[in-house]
Amino acid sequence: MTKVAIIGSEQSGRTALASKLGKKGNVSDVTMYDFSKSGTVLMIVDATGYPKSIKPLVTALNLTDIVLLCIPPTGLDTYTGECIVALDILGCRHGIVVMTKSDLAYQSALAELKKRIRKITAGTVLENWDQIVVSTTTFEGMEELKTMIASTGEKVDEELARLNDLSPRVVIDQVFNVTGIGCVVLGVVKQGTIHAKDKITMMPVDKPIEIRSIQMHDVDVKTAAAGARVGLALKNIQSKDVDRGYVISNNETVTTDFTLNCTLSRFTKHVFVGAMLHLFAGLQSAPVRVEKIIANGDVVDYAESGSECVLTLSGSKNIAYTKSDRFILVNLDEKQRFVAYGFCDQVP
Repeated sequence: MTKVAIIGSEQSGRTALASKLGKKGNVSDVTMYDFSKSGTVLMIVDATGYPKSIKPLVTALNLTDIVLLCIPPTGLDTYTGECIVALDILGCRHGIVVMTKSDLAYQSALAELKKRIRKITAGTVLENWDQIVVSTTTFEGMEELKTMIASTGEKVDEELARLNDLSPRVVIDQVFNVTGIGCVVLGVVKQGTIHAKDKITMMPVDKPIEIRSIQMHDVDVKTAAAGARVGLALKNIQSKDVDRGYVISNNETVTTDFTLNCTLSRFTKHVFVGAMLHLFAGLQSAPVRVEKIIANGDVVDYAESGSECVLTLSGSKNIAYTKSDRFILVNLDEKQRFVAYGFCDQVP
Protein backbone atom coordinates (compact mmCIF):
# COMPACT_ATOMS: atom_id res chain seq x y z
CA MET A 1 0.00 0.00 0.00
CA THR A 2 1.18 3.51 -0.85
CA LYS A 3 0.05 6.19 1.60
CA VAL A 4 -0.09 9.75 0.23
CA ALA A 5 -0.75 13.07 1.99
CA ILE A 6 -2.13 15.92 -0.11
CA ILE A 7 -1.48 19.29 1.49
CA GLY A 8 -1.54 22.99 0.66
CA SER A 9 -3.64 26.08 1.25
CA GLU A 10 -7.43 26.02 0.96
CA GLN A 11 -7.34 27.29 -2.64
CA SER A 12 -4.50 25.01 -3.73
CA GLY A 13 -6.68 22.46 -5.53
CA ARG A 14 -5.68 19.70 -3.09
CA THR A 15 -9.23 18.37 -2.54
CA ALA A 16 -10.02 18.23 -6.26
CA LEU A 17 -6.78 16.34 -6.83
CA ALA A 18 -7.52 13.89 -4.00
CA SER A 19 -10.95 13.16 -5.48
CA LYS A 20 -9.35 12.28 -8.82
CA LEU A 21 -6.86 9.90 -7.22
CA GLY A 22 -9.25 7.87 -5.07
CA LYS A 23 -12.75 7.22 -3.78
CA LYS A 24 -13.84 9.33 -0.83
CA GLY A 25 -14.04 7.47 2.47
CA ASN A 26 -13.92 8.54 6.12
CA VAL A 27 -14.32 12.25 6.77
CA SER A 28 -13.23 14.12 9.91
CA ASP A 29 -10.65 16.91 10.13
CA VAL A 30 -8.82 14.76 7.57
CA THR A 31 -10.52 13.05 4.63
CA MET A 32 -9.48 9.61 3.42
CA TYR A 33 -9.59 8.53 -0.23
CA ASP A 34 -8.93 4.96 -1.37
CA PHE A 35 -7.86 3.48 -4.68
CA SER A 36 -7.39 -0.18 -5.54
CA LYS A 37 -6.89 -1.56 -9.04
CA SER A 38 -4.67 -4.19 -10.68
CA GLY A 39 -2.63 -4.71 -7.53
CA THR A 40 -2.12 -0.97 -6.92
CA VAL A 41 -3.48 0.20 -3.57
CA LEU A 42 -3.43 3.86 -2.53
CA MET A 43 -4.56 5.61 0.63
CA ILE A 44 -4.79 9.37 0.11
CA VAL A 45 -5.18 11.74 3.07
CA ASP A 46 -6.41 15.29 2.52
CA ALA A 47 -5.76 17.58 5.51
CA THR A 48 -9.19 19.19 5.12
CA GLY A 49 -9.18 20.91 8.52
CA TYR A 50 -6.00 22.84 7.67
CA PRO A 51 -5.18 25.74 7.82
CA LYS A 52 -7.82 26.56 10.45
CA SER A 53 -6.22 23.94 12.68
CA ILE A 54 -2.66 22.67 12.53
CA LYS A 55 -3.54 19.21 13.84
CA PRO A 56 -4.98 17.85 10.52
CA LEU A 57 -1.74 18.75 8.74
CA VAL A 58 0.39 16.95 11.34
CA THR A 59 -2.02 13.98 11.24
CA ALA A 60 -1.88 13.66 7.45
CA LEU A 61 1.91 13.83 7.37
CA ASN A 62 2.31 11.26 10.15
CA LEU A 63 -0.08 8.74 8.55
CA THR A 64 1.62 8.74 5.15
CA ASP A 65 4.92 8.13 3.39
CA ILE A 66 4.67 10.41 0.34
CA VAL A 67 3.56 14.05 0.25
CA LEU A 68 2.01 16.01 -2.61
CA LEU A 69 2.42 19.74 -1.93
CA CYS A 70 -0.18 21.53 -4.05
CA ILE A 71 0.53 25.04 -5.32
CA PRO A 72 -1.96 26.89 -7.56
CA PRO A 73 -1.06 29.31 -10.41
CA THR A 74 -1.52 32.25 -8.04
CA GLY A 75 1.67 31.09 -6.34
CA LEU A 76 2.80 30.59 -2.77
CA ASP A 77 0.92 32.16 0.11
CA THR A 78 1.42 32.19 3.88
CA TYR A 79 0.03 28.69 4.35
CA THR A 80 2.08 27.23 1.51
CA GLY A 81 5.11 28.60 3.32
CA GLU A 82 3.93 27.05 6.57
CA CYS A 83 3.51 23.69 4.80
CA ILE A 84 7.10 23.92 3.54
CA VAL A 85 8.33 24.64 7.09
CA ALA A 86 6.26 21.72 8.42
CA LEU A 87 7.68 19.31 5.83
CA ASP A 88 11.22 20.41 6.66
CA ILE A 89 10.74 20.17 10.43
CA LEU A 90 9.11 16.74 10.12
CA GLY A 91 11.91 15.55 7.85
CA CYS A 92 9.55 14.34 5.09
CA ARG A 93 11.93 12.88 2.52
CA HIS A 94 9.53 11.60 -0.14
CA GLY A 95 7.35 14.05 -2.00
CA ILE A 96 6.33 15.83 -5.17
CA VAL A 97 5.54 19.51 -5.74
CA VAL A 98 2.30 19.62 -7.74
CA MET A 99 1.44 22.81 -9.60
CA THR A 100 -2.32 22.55 -9.87
CA LYS A 101 -4.98 24.18 -12.09
CA SER A 102 -2.58 24.38 -15.04
CA ASP A 103 -5.53 25.10 -17.35
CA LEU A 104 -5.83 28.50 -15.68
CA ALA A 105 -2.20 29.58 -16.25
CA TYR A 106 0.14 30.46 -19.09
CA GLN A 107 3.15 28.18 -19.62
CA SER A 108 5.53 31.10 -19.09
CA ALA A 109 3.93 31.82 -15.70
CA LEU A 110 4.25 28.17 -14.68
CA ALA A 111 7.93 28.19 -15.68
CA GLU A 112 8.51 31.23 -13.46
CA LEU A 113 6.60 29.55 -10.62
CA LYS A 114 8.86 26.49 -10.89
CA LYS A 115 11.95 28.70 -10.54
CA ARG A 116 10.50 30.50 -7.54
CA ILE A 117 9.66 27.21 -5.81
CA ARG A 118 13.22 25.95 -6.37
CA LYS A 119 14.59 29.13 -4.82
CA ILE A 120 12.30 29.10 -1.79
CA THR A 121 12.81 25.37 -1.04
CA ALA A 122 16.61 25.50 -1.35
CA GLY A 123 18.20 24.07 1.78
CA THR A 124 15.04 22.23 2.83
CA VAL A 125 13.98 18.60 2.40
CA LEU A 126 12.02 19.74 -0.68
CA GLU A 127 14.95 21.07 -2.68
CA ASN A 128 15.31 17.89 -4.75
CA TRP A 129 11.63 16.98 -4.98
CA ASP A 130 10.24 16.48 -8.47
CA GLN A 131 7.86 19.10 -9.82
CA ILE A 132 4.87 18.42 -12.03
CA VAL A 133 2.13 20.52 -13.64
CA VAL A 134 -1.39 19.05 -13.52
CA SER A 135 -5.02 19.92 -14.17
CA THR A 136 -7.97 18.01 -12.75
CA THR A 137 -10.12 19.62 -15.46
CA THR A 138 -8.12 18.79 -18.60
CA PHE A 139 -6.27 15.92 -16.85
CA GLU A 140 -2.91 17.29 -18.00
CA GLY A 141 -0.12 15.53 -16.11
CA MET A 142 -2.43 13.21 -14.16
CA GLU A 143 -1.12 9.94 -15.58
CA GLU A 144 2.46 11.13 -15.19
CA LEU A 145 1.73 12.03 -11.56
CA LYS A 146 0.35 8.54 -10.89
CA THR A 147 3.52 7.05 -12.39
CA MET A 148 5.67 9.24 -10.15
CA ILE A 149 3.67 8.20 -7.08
CA ALA A 150 4.07 4.52 -8.01
CA SER A 151 7.82 4.90 -8.52
CA THR A 152 8.26 6.67 -5.18
CA GLY A 153 6.02 4.06 -3.55
CA GLU A 154 8.44 1.30 -4.60
CA LYS A 155 11.30 3.09 -2.81
CA VAL A 156 9.15 3.50 0.29
CA ASP A 157 8.20 -0.20 0.26
CA GLU A 158 11.89 -1.14 0.27
CA GLU A 159 12.49 1.10 3.28
CA LEU A 160 9.48 -0.24 5.17
CA ALA A 161 10.52 -3.86 4.56
CA ARG A 162 13.62 -3.20 6.68
CA LEU A 163 11.35 -2.46 9.65
CA ASN A 164 9.42 -5.73 9.62
CA ASP A 165 11.60 -7.47 12.22
CA LEU A 166 11.44 -4.67 14.78
CA SER A 167 9.14 -4.69 17.79
CA PRO A 168 5.54 -4.05 16.60
CA ARG A 169 4.17 -0.52 16.82
CA VAL A 170 0.75 0.61 15.54
CA VAL A 171 -0.37 4.25 15.59
CA ILE A 172 -4.15 4.68 15.88
CA ASP A 173 -6.04 7.42 14.07
CA GLN A 174 -9.69 6.29 14.42
CA VAL A 175 -11.64 4.29 16.99
CA PHE A 176 -15.27 3.16 17.22
CA ASN A 177 -17.50 0.51 18.73
CA VAL A 178 -18.99 -2.27 16.58
CA THR A 179 -22.00 -4.14 17.95
CA GLY A 180 -21.08 -7.76 18.64
CA ILE A 181 -17.36 -7.10 18.21
CA GLY A 182 -16.52 -4.26 20.55
CA CYS A 183 -13.58 -1.89 20.19
CA VAL A 184 -12.29 -1.47 16.63
CA VAL A 185 -9.41 0.82 15.70
CA LEU A 186 -7.94 1.98 12.42
CA GLY A 187 -4.27 2.77 12.14
CA VAL A 188 -0.92 2.26 10.49
CA VAL A 189 1.72 -0.32 11.39
CA LYS A 190 4.75 1.93 11.82
CA GLN A 191 7.19 -0.92 12.39
CA GLY A 192 7.30 -4.65 13.04
CA THR A 193 4.72 -7.27 12.13
CA ILE A 194 1.49 -7.82 14.03
CA HIS A 195 -0.46 -11.08 14.23
CA ALA A 196 -4.01 -11.97 15.15
CA LYS A 197 -4.09 -13.10 18.81
CA ASP A 198 -1.00 -11.04 19.68
CA LYS A 199 -1.03 -9.83 23.28
CA ILE A 200 0.32 -6.31 23.44
CA THR A 201 -0.22 -2.99 25.27
CA MET A 202 -2.26 0.13 24.57
CA MET A 203 -0.23 3.21 25.36
CA PRO A 204 -0.10 5.74 26.99
CA VAL A 205 -2.89 4.21 29.14
CA ASP A 206 -0.68 1.14 29.76
CA LYS A 207 -3.54 -1.35 29.30
CA PRO A 208 -2.85 -4.96 28.17
CA ILE A 209 -4.93 -5.90 25.12
CA GLU A 210 -5.25 -8.69 22.59
CA ILE A 211 -5.62 -8.28 18.84
CA ARG A 212 -8.78 -10.26 18.15
CA SER A 213 -8.60 -9.93 14.36
CA ILE A 214 -6.94 -7.92 11.58
CA GLN A 215 -8.41 -6.50 8.40
CA MET A 216 -6.71 -4.88 5.43
CA HIS A 217 -8.92 -3.33 2.71
CA ASP A 218 -11.94 -5.03 4.36
CA VAL A 219 -10.32 -8.47 4.03
CA ASP A 220 -9.45 -10.60 7.08
CA VAL A 221 -5.74 -11.37 7.36
CA LYS A 222 -3.60 -13.16 9.93
CA THR A 223 -0.64 -10.73 9.86
CA ALA A 224 0.23 -7.18 8.83
CA ALA A 225 3.72 -5.80 8.26
CA ALA A 226 5.28 -2.34 8.51
CA GLY A 227 3.47 0.23 6.41
CA ALA A 228 0.11 -1.56 6.37
CA ARG A 229 -3.13 0.33 6.93
CA VAL A 230 -5.12 -1.92 9.27
CA GLY A 231 -8.40 -2.30 11.06
CA LEU A 232 -8.02 -4.13 14.37
CA ALA A 233 -10.70 -5.65 16.59
CA LEU A 234 -9.37 -5.52 20.15
CA LYS A 235 -10.11 -7.45 23.33
CA ASN A 236 -9.87 -6.22 26.93
CA ILE A 237 -10.46 -2.54 26.13
CA GLN A 238 -13.43 -0.30 25.35
CA SER A 239 -13.56 2.26 22.58
CA LYS A 240 -14.15 5.08 25.09
CA ASP A 241 -10.70 4.35 26.54
CA VAL A 242 -8.87 4.87 23.22
CA ASP A 243 -8.09 8.12 21.41
CA ARG A 244 -6.39 9.25 18.21
CA GLY A 245 -2.64 9.02 18.55
CA TYR A 246 -2.64 6.12 21.00
CA VAL A 247 0.03 3.53 20.28
CA ILE A 248 -0.16 -0.27 20.38
CA SER A 249 3.32 -1.27 21.52
CA ASN A 250 5.30 -2.96 24.26
CA ASN A 251 8.26 -0.57 24.14
CA GLU A 252 7.04 2.93 24.94
CA THR A 253 8.16 5.46 27.50
CA VAL A 254 5.30 7.50 28.97
CA THR A 255 5.75 10.90 30.60
CA THR A 256 4.33 14.42 30.83
CA ASP A 257 7.73 16.19 30.94
CA PHE A 258 10.52 16.19 28.35
CA THR A 259 14.10 17.24 27.75
CA LEU A 260 14.56 17.63 24.00
CA ASN A 261 17.62 18.24 21.87
CA CYS A 262 15.99 20.77 19.54
CA THR A 263 16.65 22.55 16.27
CA LEU A 264 14.61 25.71 15.83
CA SER A 265 13.23 26.65 12.44
CA ARG A 266 14.95 29.62 10.87
CA PHE A 267 11.48 30.96 10.07
CA THR A 268 10.27 31.10 13.69
CA LYS A 269 10.69 33.73 16.37
CA HIS A 270 12.98 33.10 19.31
CA VAL A 271 11.78 30.77 22.07
CA PHE A 272 11.95 32.04 25.64
CA VAL A 273 11.70 30.53 29.12
CA GLY A 274 8.07 30.51 30.24
CA ALA A 275 6.66 30.25 26.71
CA MET A 276 3.60 28.04 26.23
CA LEU A 277 3.96 25.77 23.21
CA HIS A 278 2.16 22.75 21.81
CA LEU A 279 4.06 19.49 21.48
CA PHE A 280 3.30 16.80 18.88
CA ALA A 281 4.66 13.24 19.05
CA GLY A 282 3.18 11.40 16.10
CA LEU A 283 -0.58 11.92 16.38
CA GLN A 284 -0.42 12.72 20.10
CA SER A 285 -0.34 16.32 21.26
CA ALA A 286 -0.19 18.27 24.49
CA PRO A 287 0.42 21.83 25.72
CA VAL A 288 3.83 22.30 27.36
CA ARG A 289 5.72 25.09 29.11
CA VAL A 290 9.38 25.92 28.47
CA GLU A 291 11.07 25.60 31.86
CA LYS A 292 14.75 25.80 30.89
CA ILE A 293 16.91 26.46 27.83
CA ILE A 294 20.53 25.42 27.38
CA ALA A 295 22.47 26.75 24.37
CA ASN A 296 26.16 26.05 23.79
CA GLY A 297 26.37 24.57 27.28
CA ASP A 298 24.99 27.66 29.03
CA VAL A 299 21.60 28.26 30.64
CA VAL A 300 19.96 31.09 28.69
CA ASP A 301 16.69 33.03 28.71
CA TYR A 302 15.86 32.41 25.06
CA ALA A 303 16.95 30.51 21.95
CA GLU A 304 17.33 32.21 18.57
CA SER A 305 15.62 31.06 15.38
CA GLY A 306 17.71 28.54 13.43
CA SER A 307 19.74 27.60 16.51
CA GLU A 308 20.24 24.33 18.36
CA CYS A 309 19.45 24.03 22.04
CA VAL A 310 18.19 21.77 24.80
CA LEU A 311 14.67 22.52 25.99
CA THR A 312 13.22 21.31 29.29
CA LEU A 313 9.44 21.15 28.96
CA SER A 314 6.69 20.49 31.49
CA GLY A 315 3.16 19.34 30.69
CA SER A 316 0.15 17.68 32.25
CA LYS A 317 -0.80 15.04 29.66
CA ASN A 318 0.85 11.63 29.24
CA ILE A 319 2.61 11.09 25.92
CA ALA A 320 3.94 7.70 24.76
CA TYR A 321 7.15 7.74 22.72
CA THR A 322 10.34 5.93 21.76
CA LYS A 323 13.85 7.30 21.38
CA SER A 324 13.57 7.52 17.59
CA ASP A 325 10.42 9.68 17.67
CA ARG A 326 10.72 13.17 16.27
CA PHE A 327 8.92 15.70 18.47
CA ILE A 328 7.44 18.83 16.90
CA LEU A 329 6.88 22.10 18.76
CA VAL A 330 4.39 24.69 17.55
CA ASN A 331 3.19 28.07 18.74
CA LEU A 332 -0.53 28.28 18.02
CA ASP A 333 -0.53 32.07 18.51
CA GLU A 334 1.95 32.85 15.73
CA LYS A 335 1.26 33.33 12.02
CA GLN A 336 3.90 30.71 11.14
CA ARG A 337 3.15 28.12 13.79
CA PHE A 338 5.94 25.53 13.48
CA VAL A 339 8.74 26.29 15.90
CA ALA A 340 11.17 23.39 16.20
CA TYR A 341 11.83 19.67 16.09
CA GLY A 342 13.69 17.63 18.64
CA PHE A 343 14.55 14.20 20.00
CA CYS A 344 14.34 12.93 23.55
CA ASP A 345 17.55 11.06 24.30
CA GLN A 346 16.75 10.41 27.94
CA VAL A 347 14.96 7.11 27.39
CA PRO A 348 15.80 4.22 29.77
